[in-house]
Amino acid sequence: MNKIKVKNTKLIDVKIIEPTIYGDSRGFFSESYSKKEFEEVGITCEFVQDNHSLSAEAGVLRGLHFQKGESAQTKLIRVVTGAVLDVIVDIRKGSPTYAQWEGYILSEYNQRQLLVPKGFAHGFLTLTPNVNFLYKCDNYYDSEADAGIRFDDPDLNINWPTDTNNVILSDKDKNHPTLKEYEVENDFFWLPINNE
Repeated sequence: MNKIKVKNTKLIDVKIIEPTIYGDSRGFFSESYSKKEFEEVGITCEFVQDNHSLSAEAGVLRGLHFQKGESAQTKLIRVVTGAVLDVIVDIRKGSPTYAQWEGYILSEYNQRQLLVPKGFAHGFLTLTPNVNFLYKCDNYYDSEADAGIRFDDPDLNINWPTDTNNVILSDKDKNHPTLKEYEVENDFFWLPINNE
């Protein structure tokens, strides 16, 4: 019997993963990742890098980020302290959900994980202070392939649950192009869509 539940989302290939939690009066235990368990439900990524970020304040917005071309990454995301609204945008040309976004609450309380395939821009807004955000990647970070689009792209119309004039942003994230601007300025990459 699998120790994880996998739910499909409206965005093709994106999955919500719910691990089994074993709790008692002392606290809880869960397997946050088991290659065998993931493969049994059809998730066969070979993760090669783990990343960890701390956002000290509520209202920190990181994104929307992605890696271009052959450096594109599939990410397995979870939050171990605090809560975020995690937002992804399908930027795969030819996808039926191209330029569509979805947002998911990930928190220390629901312990959900999000599998974000290659070809998605990704970002998150912290809903609490002291957010520890962890993610596995199936490709190494490549600074030459680092890219992003605006979190407040008017065509995407992402419904961030806060006044976006007051979010805490890096200088880099303030200056990303819109998705349309990115397409004009770059050779936009095509990625296959898994049809599992």
